[in-house]
Amino acid sequence: MVYRLVITSTQKKADRILLKSEQQHYLKRVLRFQDGDRFIAMDGKGKSWLAQIEGERARCLELLEVITELPFDVTLITALPKGNGYEQILRCCTELGVSRFLPVISDRTILKPSQNKVERWRKIVIESAEQAERQIVPQVLSPVSFAEIIQNLNSLESNCYICVARGDVPSLWSCLQNSTPQNITIATGTEGGWTPAEVEKAIAANFQPVSLGKRILRAVTAPITALSLVSAINNG
Repeated sequence: MVYRLVITSTQKKADRILLKSEQQHYLKRVLRFQDGDRFIAMDGKGKSWLAQIEGERARCLELLEVITELPFDVTLITALPKGNGYEQILRCCTELGVSRFLPVISDRTILKPSQNKVERWRKIVIESAEQAERQIVPQVLSPVSFAEIIQNLNSLESNCYICVARGDVPSLWSCLQNSTPQNITIATGTEGGWTPAEVEKAIAANFQPVSLGKRILRAVTAPITALSLVSAINNG
């Protein structure tokens, strides 16, 4: 297996990559790479290169044609669960193909994350994208209220679904099977789920209430299940 490393646009100049100190440490001290060893450099926006270590730099040998992404963007709106549950969501859903994470503060949210926590989330997503051989690194936006997301989201550019635990609503699976492929937005709640008022606001913003099955899923399990369905129906 060839190791993958996400780089920023400022690191690459022509065919040379200036490795950050932490990247040098990981490649040479942890992985025991030496000059001449090769890895795959990713810009996190769709391009990848086969690269070769040369001291504190790496040289791009060739542009790689790799297709690992879903054929459309998937935005995941998640009411933040307690503890470190969101970190598990980030790891698993990055592997499953999410394009953008929108953590939100809902009426039942307890967690109020700091900016340091958000930066940690973004590092987790980078590591997960490298491990999963993604072509892009998903965005992780700073948390805002669910009401603000609903107000500012352009739902006309996406098939939007809000997952609810109870009620006579269609399954997400059936909705995905009966829709034409286009961008998807999925919202999942925190412990206790969405309040009726939040569901009503989402419906008013063109969200379709959907079910993830007959059983009640944990706040961490629900988004992973939803993204598994999206990935499965698109052979992801």
